[in-house]
Amino acid sequence: MKNQPLKTTVFLVTAACFLSFFVFGFTDNLKGPTLPSMIRELNIDYGISGNIFFGEYFGFIITSLIAGILADRFGLKVILILAGGLLAAGVAGYSSFSNIFLLTASLFSIGLGLGAIELGANAAIVQIHTQKTGLYLNLMAVLHGLGSLVAPLFAGWLLAMNVTWRTIYRWDIPLIALFVLLFLFLQIPKSQGQSNSIDFRNIPNFAFKGNLPWFYAAIAFYVAAELGVGSWLVTFLQNTRGASVLGSNQSLSLFFALLMLGRLGGGFIVHRLGYLRSILFASIGSLICITIGTFTNFSVFLPITGFFFSIIFPTFTASVSENVKENMNTILGVLYTFAGIGGLLGPWVIAQASDLLGLNLGFAFAVIFTALLTASVSILLKGAKNGQTT
Repeated sequence: MKNQPLKTTVFLVTAACFLSFFVFGFTDNLKGPTLPSMIRELNIDYGISGNIFFGEYFGFIITSLIAGILADRFGLKVILILAGGLLAAGVAGYSSFSNIFLLTASLFSIGLGLGAIELGANAAIVQIHTQKTGLYLNLMAVLHGLGSLVAPLFAGWLLAMNVTWRTIYRWDIPLIALFVLLFLFLQIPKSQGQSNSIDFRNIPNFAFKGNLPWFYAAIAFYVAAELGVGSWLVTFLQNTRGASVLGSNQSLSLFFALLMLGRLGGGFIVHRLGYLRSILFASIGSLICITIGTFTNFSVFLPITGFFFSIIFPTFTASVSENVKENMNTILGVLYTFAGIGGLLGPWVIAQASDLLGLNLGFAFAVIFTALLTASVSILLKGAKNGQTT
């Protein structure tokens, strides 16, 4: 009987974290399907829209590192409640403003909230599920995939009924309020490595030791590729392959459906193959698919890339947390900061390159990012075989 409250807490915290990742996926992936409508309404080019997106990922970068440090100081509950407030403020602003600066600032607030969810929910799962961590992280990522899948379907359905992109974004606010309400009444257990004080001068000493820098590089290239595809796939298919609004949004939904299904099954596989070996196989598969889909008329390979992308991010988190026992939230914060850098550069580089070289060549930068990911993971796996650890 004494263990029952603990089991109940674990279940409720897990459920709340899973819901927060659904909100994460839904919120982050509304911008792709609504991008063509926003460009038409505001009469802006690809470069300006890329600059607006820049605000979200800049916010993600900032909050990823700060959230990790604050989580080690104040706890994860504060971080996750703060995340909801930042998301709500950002969505309300983005769905209301027309000024480019204010739209960018609104996405900056959304980015702050998403970064806080990324750190808070992942760290909470790592703390309460010390066994089969990779499995639970991948299962939580399934909810991110589900939210990412629902977003373009939901947006495409409403756009087909001539609902404005601004109204579509406002439907997100009740979801955000729900997950904030849950965390208000939950207590997240503290980790053994959590500290009430952090020596900021010492962060480089423990956060960049061993092979951790290669993890940071690899996750940056991965997120650049995934978010580059997620942000620009609809526009790429419509403007270069002649796809319809409905068809292009269905392709994006398929991308996220395969992302979700891959994580659902992949969580059970990574423990058998090993974390880094699983990531390498997934990276090679994604590189093959995204190359074929970008440079040939077999566009269906672009959404299939999502299947191979699926396990990469949560398995990176599991691989790092497996060997890190102290200052884990701060180190995860650094990891997600580099993920944010990738998220910032991916869609932005594609936008700028598309303005200069055309959308066909601009979108091809997603292939380059995936190739760099594969190379980085190969180096990590080689280091692991030679006995190098985090």
